[in-house]
Amino acid sequence: MTDCIKLLPDHVANQIAAGEVVQRPSSVVKELLENAIDAKSTMIQLIVKDSGKTLIQLIDNGSGMSATDARLSFERHATSKIAAADDLFNLQTKGFRGEALASIAAVAQVELKTKRPSDEVGCLIKIEGSKVIDQGVTTCSTGTSIAVKNLFFNIPARRNFLKSAGVEFRHIIDEFHRVALAHEEIKFILTHNNTELFHLLEGNLKQRIVGIFGHKINDKLVPINEDTDLVGVSGFVGKPAHAKRSKIEQFLFVNHRFVKNSYLNHAIENAFSGLLQPQFRPSYFLFLEVDPSTIDINIHPTKTEIKFEDDHSIYAILRAAVKHGLGQYQIAPVLDFEGNVDLGPSYGEMKQMAAAPEVSVDQHFNPFDAPDKSMQLKSKQDASAQWESLYVGLQSSDNDQLEIEENGAQRQISAFDETLSIQGKCFQLHRKYIVKPLNKGLLLVHQNRAHQRVLYERILHKLSDSKGNSQQLLFPLDLDMNAQEINLMKSLRESLEHIGFQFDDSDNFKLLGIPTLVPESEVGNVLDQLISAARDETPNQHFSQSDLLATSMSKALAIPSGKVLTEEEQIGLLDQLFACQAPNISPDQKSTFSTWSLEDIDRSF
Repeated sequence: MTDCIKLLPDHVANQIAAGEVVQRPSSVVKELLENAIDAKSTMIQLIVKDSGKTLIQLIDNGSGMSATDARLSFERHATSKIAAADDLFNLQTKGFRGEALASIAAVAQVELKTKRPSDEVGCLIKIEGSKVIDQGVTTCSTGTSIAVKNLFFNIPARRNFLKSAGVEFRHIIDEFHRVALAHEEIKFILTHNNTELFHLLEGNLKQRIVGIFGHKINDKLVPINEDTDLVGVSGFVGKPAHAKRSKIEQFLFVNHRFVKNSYLNHAIENAFSGLLQPQFRPSYFLFLEVDPSTIDINIHPTKTEIKFEDDHSIYAILRAAVKHGLGQYQIAPVLDFEGNVDLGPSYGEMKQMAAAPEVSVDQHFNPFDAPDKSMQLKSKQDASAQWESLYVGLQSSDNDQLEIEENGAQRQISAFDETLSIQGKCFQLHRKYIVKPLNKGLLLVHQNRAHQRVLYERILHKLSDSKGNSQQLLFPLDLDMNAQEINLMKSLRESLEHIGFQFDDSDNFKLLGIPTLVPESEVGNVLDQLISAARDETPNQHFSQSDLLATSMSKALAIPSGKVLTEEEQIGLLDQLFACQAPNISPDQKSTFSTWSLEDIDRSF
């Protein structure tokens, strides 16, 4: 019998290694950015086309490489970062494995131009599928320019497994954010399809956060700064009032390297215990500084996971640091040197004693006098107007409300039992559910999900008919979005205009009008929900843009759990729910109500 174990050819071994290192275009972006930072660059430009499938080019002004180093950089396990095994436990650089360029060159067409400051000419190398097709000299600026073209051109199956352009570019943006936040001393530029999305100048951490996420986040940050013998904690956390439903603004760095650690994430979220609703997640941009010899970052090819020597102590310190920062914010507000002093009280006003309030008494008031009928009528009208304006979507109007079939509630109720019909008074349970007696049972309705269903069908109807009514704003509203959010809004603009949003013609998306069903106070919340949903959209959901828009807006505008409803509002919500086409499920496919027959109730006793 012949021997069956053979050594793999180099190009096959490189493709196998590439499967671990290069999973998608964002993996290439991460490796190239880290190499540029290790080269002591002060300016890094990232150029992307077709979400990285066609081109990923990185240009830096770092130290560059000699011709020999440039050729060796494409060999497996060739690195200048470590020389012995012990160096793995004292790493100060981003890259160290020596697999990045070799893996990239195995699955793409790569062109490298590099030049050291002391050299007169630079070096040019072209590689396709691990094969060097050209090498020579060229004229170029000091630093390195590397272009990765046609990723996975020689592995069509891998290319077919890539997600949509929007999803792949979102991953690139995520990697760009992680590197840019960790190095505020470096200038970063990101261009996608010939459009510049980010131009981040050198500055401090807060300026970098504002540059990425927009000026609206400036007043939402709480500084954290604790220094111990074991670990130093610094950075910012978001104020509890501005928490989000997703984890898009959660960044944790260890020695300026972005890491994913569910254990430490739990420590941060635990520090917010009691300050957030269950469905909301805190925002944080936190940096841990530890002794490199006490951590191991060589446990995963992507280098995003990390192992601590004493993770229990770090958990306790991190949790205490965040709680301390939040405590300072709650008790003694942080000094804001960027604030406008003209808006606050003057020093002289602060020294003055507060004036005692004046109390006026009607000396001629007689409680036994007959009340004025006109005043009674006005009081009733005010009370009626007060509850009617509480919730968008519960009031009836010719413009905003869908046509409801006669006896719609009775028709839908009969779907689950002909003998069950709505009767009797309803009441609210724990400010979350609406309880309604039936002929032979009980109806329990989730008020938030029920209102979501009502609003969802109403908005979807407006999108299909393109008849959204709009109310003009007295003053245009500046949305103050970052480049990524503006890019998402461009894709949603036509659908938003169908339901009543009106924008100016500039690229800054100033809001001129809003739908009649959206209160002006809720515009920011609605748009944040839309942008978050568009950013997190996955192609597996098979939802159209209209579905995405209607779902996001219904979630943002629906009556929240914990809100007190009058009996009239409860009845109005039930009537509109059972007039919907699918009253039993919410837009995200969750049950809106359940019923119990008397037999079911009797069996529980």
